[in-house]
Amino acid sequence: MTITEDNPTAESSQAEVGRARRRKEDQRLITGRTRWTDNVTLPGMLHIAMVRSPFAHARVTAINTNEAKAARNVVAVLTGADLKDVQGANANAWPISADQVTPTHLPMVVDHVACAGEIVACVVARSAAEARDAAELVDVDYEELPAVLDMKEALKDEVLAHPDLGTNKSAFWQLDSKEGGTGDDVDAAIEAARTDGVVIEREYRQQRLIPAFMEPRSVVVDPTGEQITMWSATQIPHILRFLLAATTGVSESKIRVIAPDVGGGFGGKLQTTPEEFIAFAAARQLGKPVKYTETRSESLLSGHHGRDQWQKLTLSATKDGTVTGLKVELLADLGAYVALVGGGVPVLGAWMFNSIYKFPAYRFNVQTILTNKTWVDAYRGAGRPEATFGIERMMDELAAELGLDPLELREKNWIKHEEFPFTTVAGMTYDSGNYEAATARARELFDYEGLRAEQQRRRASNDPVQLGIGVSTFTEMCGLAPSRVLGSLSYGAGGWEHANIRMLPTGKVEVVTGTSPHGQGHETAWSQIVADRLGVPFEDVEVLHGDTQISHKGLDTYGSRSLVVGGEALVLAADKVIEKAKVVAAHLLEASADDLEFTGGRFGVKGTDQGLGIAEIALASFAAHNLPDGVEPGLDSDATYDPVSFSFPHGTHLCAMEVDTETGATKMRSYVCVDDIGVVVNPLIAEGQVHGGLVQGIAQALWEGAEYDENGTLVTGSFVDYTLPTAADTISFVTDRTESPSTTNTLGTKGVGEAGTIASTPAVVNAIVDALRPMGVHDVPMPCTPERVWRAIQSGGSTRQVESSGDAQPHFDPAAPNQDTPETEGGAQ
Repeated sequence: MTITEDNPTAESSQAEVGRARRRKEDQRLITGRTRWTDNVTLPGMLHIAMVRSPFAHARVTAINTNEAKAARNVVAVLTGADLKDVQGANANAWPISADQVTPTHLPMVVDHVACAGEIVACVVARSAAEARDAAELVDVDYEELPAVLDMKEALKDEVLAHPDLGTNKSAFWQLDSKEGGTGDDVDAAIEAARTDGVVIEREYRQQRLIPAFMEPRSVVVDPTGEQITMWSATQIPHILRFLLAATTGVSESKIRVIAPDVGGGFGGKLQTTPEEFIAFAAARQLGKPVKYTETRSESLLSGHHGRDQWQKLTLSATKDGTVTGLKVELLADLGAYVALVGGGVPVLGAWMFNSIYKFPAYRFNVQTILTNKTWVDAYRGAGRPEATFGIERMMDELAAELGLDPLELREKNWIKHEEFPFTTVAGMTYDSGNYEAATARARELFDYEGLRAEQQRRRASNDPVQLGIGVSTFTEMCGLAPSRVLGSLSYGAGGWEHANIRMLPTGKVEVVTGTSPHGQGHETAWSQIVADRLGVPFEDVEVLHGDTQISHKGLDTYGSRSLVVGGEALVLAADKVIEKAKVVAAHLLEASADDLEFTGGRFGVKGTDQGLGIAEIALASFAAHNLPDGVEPGLDSDATYDPVSFSFPHGTHLCAMEVDTETGATKMRSYVCVDDIGVVVNPLIAEGQVHGGLVQGIAQALWEGAEYDENGTLVTGSFVDYTLPTAADTISFVTDRTESPSTTNTLGTKGVGEAGTIASTPAVVNAIVDALRPMGVHDVPMPCTPERVWRAIQSGGSTRQVESSGDAQPHFDPAAPNQDTPETEGGAQ
């Protein structure tokens, strides 16, 4: 569906929230008038190239830098030993257990390499090309060590990623509904179902993904002023500033971090990177500005990765399909280090595996594992896509086992709209939702009955191209998160957000936000919120962000928190402006403040035509010629908002896939999603977020996957091998929305940045499996390439006649050959 911009000549009284405004940012972005970090050029600036280990695990025994130092225009060659005392360290901000094993993560290694791509030296030269050329002249001697690459093998502790730690097990974390008092004993529920019910046991693989953002990471550091200024393509300028100060000993007041326009992140720039610390240290040591911009191959190799889990799931139900218990056991590969929030990302799924369903009993646990691969951290959705995939695959398996329609099974078990607010078995209180409405609309747009009828015709005729229908009903938790909740989970920061509104004497408005966008359209949406609240023209609002000198306070952008948390801070700040202005207006109008009403940007005296606009009051307050006694000049106001709860968007996604049973080729026939994201500030922006998210989730199902060979070399280190979809690979999606406003925030918003990614992956895989289920196939590991699909068909019983979709299928056996699981987790496929 297409959303068009409202008529720009419409009356100014039209509400901004809900209006499809074109983004303010786009004019400069698409015309090249923007400033990316790599565009920053400073007088006397030097360039850095990194020397990276080709080995997954090794001791560094010697580094010879003589030839590199002698190269043309090389200023310095620095090693880990040179920077040992000044380079700081990459921090882990979320230890999920008191005894978590956390290896020290130096930006530049001194003597031990734990994954391919780790930095062992850097070259500083007068141009980027000269730095790269000289980096090839650095001679490093390595003593290669055995590498552990498969997380199941790592669990045995026979080969250690960090020999000094004595184990590969980082942390164990568990949530049990019986112990938490929110549910029954899950083991008892499962055992009861084995006798008089149904038990489904499956094991699923969440492959490793790479956040392939549009703009590679880049950092510029200028140490020549009173402050050390860093420009970085980051999602987290405030957090970066804090961690630079906390780990290098430089006063936070002496560090300024600027995130200029940032070309995408998806969690991949939610990190303090080794390259940032090294550039910071090199600039301080040399006293000159330096720049580092990664190549795309460096980005794929050493920018953090995402996902990478084994999921063992057990679901119990009665014979009529009522779910009675769910047990989730995860192995999560952290890679070589415990990244900034990487250890906690799997924990975020603990509250979402139960999803929209009324499970009476539930247990979740995760064991995090260290291996000799690139470290893993948040990637779009962070824990929630993994959970949604697991539970939605299981619900399809239960439906097939019982011969029920997968939509009917879900409706039998989901929370009904009249039951909200609803406290789940995991202890989360969902404030609002209407799964019935979203599903009914999706079903209508999809022509569910018509496609099911076509599916039956193809099965009856043994058509070589079978049709599969995939269902994914989901919810997620956005608005990370109430600070007290984060504190109870040992998270290293709060969940609040800050905003400042400056009423300028000309009547224009400057909004300073602690959120830090990287493509989400904050400048437009924030202008709409403030314009509505203050009654000023949209065009008169300027939004400032991403510079710790201007926005001195904030917790940045990730986890679909910007609107739900940052937007509420804007509302609070705007309301404070109005309260300040009301006092001045009452004085100027010689009226009681109680007799004033504020509408459309104007204070009026009730029952009269007397009034003043907020711009007039701003000018009067600036001049300060006639203010009430004790009132300070100016209307500027700050506010910090700490959320009282998470928000819970939801939706229903339906996918039709055609599968060629002779070749394994798949083709998307139709995709419909109906999401409920609460109140929508800007439909154009929301639509863009959904479309982008859909493509990323579909890409996980069909194309993307990071693969290592048996030596720990990344074999998908370029876009030749790591398959990203283009517009030509996708279809036109049909999207729509229902609306259940959140009851826990003023605006009623819920968050939209990750919804498409969370819901789409299981919808696609469920569709492929649905097409092949009558042939004995009940799983195809992701990405579902034609080869994997074909192998699943061959080993699943291709000689079977096509039967009805309701036939029960055998329970999953992880060792069964028809699952087409990778030969070795770390091996090329």
